[in-house]
Amino acid sequence: MRMIANFPEYIRDNYEIHEWRHACAILTRDFPNEYSDICDVLTRFRLKKSHIAVGGGRKSKVADWIDSELAKKGWVEKNFNTSITVDDNIMNSPTHAVDCFKNRIALEIEWNNKDPFFDRDLNNFRLLFDLRAVSVGIIITRCDELQEIFDSLGRGKSYGSSTTHMSKLLPRIEGGGGAGCPLLVFGIRRTLYAKDH
Repeated sequence: MRMIANFPEYIRDNYEIHEWRHACAILTRDFPNEYSDICDVLTRFRLKKSHIAVGGGRKSKVADWIDSELAKKGWVEKNFNTSITVDDNIMNSPTHAVDCFKNRIALEIEWNNKDPFFDRDLNNFRLLFDLRAVSVGIIITRCDELQEIFDSLGRGKSYGSSTTHMSKLLPRIEGGGGAGCPLLVFGIRRTLYAKDH
């Protein structure tokens, strides 16, 4: 039985979920508090019309909401100072900051960036896993089916085919982009769309 079935029914019904290398088992059994945090935030999240109708600037309103809700639970943006030592030579090997980090769980929100951001995230997860700093890497992105909503709101061009969405992510992972790091992916589905004022 796939461990995805252990997620609450609401999450399974409203997110497209994929896992690699037993990520669900590791998250639910070894990191129950972080699992609970993620379930709570995903359950309360709604894709509001107002979050789509305007540009996000530096950070989208979708990413900002998820970031801030996780921050209330102790998740932080995290930079890692990494280096490689060969004999007496120390070479810095900086990684990119992780959007949300808590107790060895790294989570990135890729709502509407250029799709090479997926490569950056997966490479970061791979390196941090190899260095034993991360146990599970998680990416929250959007499902392809949301394009119909964007088009209906006249925002389709802002969410183009070269931006971050599920069909751009899965081939990268299947091709080994995350290497040995256990990965968990959540795709925001159209059932989460809610009109607001």
